[in-house]
Amino acid sequence: MRIVHIITRMILGGAQENTLLTCRGLHGNSDYGVTLVTGPALGPEGELLSEAERLGLNVLIVPQMRRAIHPLRDFASVRALRHILREIRPQIVHTHSSKAGILGRYAAHAEHVPVTVHTIHGLPFHPYEKGWRNRLYVWLERKAARWSDALVCVADAMADQAAAAGVADRAKFTTIYSGMETDAFLECDRHRRAMRSRLGFRDDEFVVGKVARLFELKGYEYVIEAAKRVRETHPNVRFLFVGDGILRGALEAQAQRLGVRDAITFAGLVPSSQVPACLSAMDALVHASLREGLARVLPQALLAGKPVVSFDVDGAREVVRPGDTGYLVPPQSVEGLAASLCQIIEYPEQAAALAARGRELCRERFRWQTMVARLDELYRRLLADRG
Repeated sequence: MRIVHIITRMILGGAQENTLLTCRGLHGNSDYGVTLVTGPALGPEGELLSEAERLGLNVLIVPQMRRAIHPLRDFASVRALRHILREIRPQIVHTHSSKAGILGRYAAHAEHVPVTVHTIHGLPFHPYEKGWRNRLYVWLERKAARWSDALVCVADAMADQAAAAGVADRAKFTTIYSGMETDAFLECDRHRRAMRSRLGFRDDEFVVGKVARLFELKGYEYVIEAAKRVRETHPNVRFLFVGDGILRGALEAQAQRLGVRDAITFAGLVPSSQVPACLSAMDALVHASLREGLARVLPQALLAGKPVVSFDVDGAREVVRPGDTGYLVPPQSVEGLAASLCQIIEYPEQAAALAARGRELCRERFRWQTMVARLDELYRRLLADRG
């Protein structure tokens, strides 16, 4: 089976890691011939293109395909995608991310590709977007859903929200959790001593970590405010921010104003292969994004045995179950973040028990091999339905 995966850009990110592991798994199956099509990986977020090439994947770049809406570039991207599909003549096209999802599904429809699948890693419409953009995105997603044989979501919450917005009937959606290298996180504490030493953390310091790009809606500003409150009663607490982006200067300035700059380590951009080691240095993880399909760092932290605090957004509660596997607080609640972190610090045995249950929940559910096997089943069923 010839299959083409299309994604807007291969930066360091959850959707991109998901796509890379999917292509890796299918590439190792002799039944599939896999091609990965993507736009250029521009900006400060890092890239996964070199890893795709290292794995021996057939990678094609569409230079015009970018994340931002740009009619001329988008038209040129569709032409390029149609040309690629005409050359490869795949049985399946699988698109990822909003821009590639719209352009790729239109190209697949225009070229009469037998089966088209789209994965929703995060919805483009959300409460923090401008009204006219939300209306446009919903209209585009409804249109593209008609060109899709199946819509895959990384969390049930995504499927529920998309169906509620009228994108497609709920029956058209299926949830396949985003896979990862689970063993790397299950075994990551072997790096703990070396990583804490490298980052300058003492043994008696409690380290709260956050892993995300330094961009809007990632919620770092709330964590910095919470850091001030937590350190008023627990001065031995340090914070580790893993990621880079355009807001770094503003966040460093905010931390300076609040008097917590010296308590925060900005680790910058790290390769995805180094995330397990970074998690090993932490004693707890905080996730404060305002929108996220299901942040991969939540199961990653639980697999690493770290207590987790998260804003209650999108698919977070499918992993972070209050009173069972972690702490959920209302979005934008600095008070909730601070109180939950203090709870973890003051009641370590309770926090460890929550993390242990979270580890067992995630151990099988988030294996990348499980994800690929479920996608393989979906592809075969859809092709069989096509006759």
